[in-house]
Amino acid sequence: MKKIRCPKCDEFVLFEESRIEYGHSLIFHCENCGKNFSVRFKSKEEKQEIDYTYGHIIVVENVFCEKQTIPLKLGSNMFGRRSLGTEIDCPIQTGDMSMDRKHCIIHVELNKQGEIIHKVEDYDSLVGTFVMNEILQKKEKRIIEDGEIITLGATTLILKKGKPE
Repeated sequence: MKKIRCPKCDEFVLFEESRIEYGHSLIFHCENCGKNFSVRFKSKEEKQEIDYTYGHIIVVENVFCEKQTIPLKLGSNMFGRRSLGTEIDCPIQTGDMSMDRKHCIIHVELNKQGEIIHKVEDYDSLVGTFVMNEILQKKEKRIIEDGEIITLGATTLILKKGKPE
């Protein structure tokens, strides 16, 4: 079974993966709010190549969420718990209520030599942001390296440079 979110109430609608025909649309009905909506599943040729030039974050699967891979862009990348009405760059689909809706920012910058530098800072979250089990101080921006672990509430993130394996 696969699940997709209703665009009106944000609840999950379950469906059989075998119903997917790439390049075609499926109509869904949300039992929670009664909305009918369609989703078009792109064919493999239509899918755009995701840009991993600036690295990506792996959200480690736990009891609150499934594994997710989130590409980073140059500049500021706001991370937090996905919530209807809260707009952020990198929403994490999770039931982890200890993660704020706007929890931390990962800055991607180029140094004078043109190398990619990643920095993380807490966004005044309630439980704080941890890097390798050390809490960030207010307004602290800490450089993070490939493979380092960032913890938001009960959710673990791992910074990876380059394309996913």
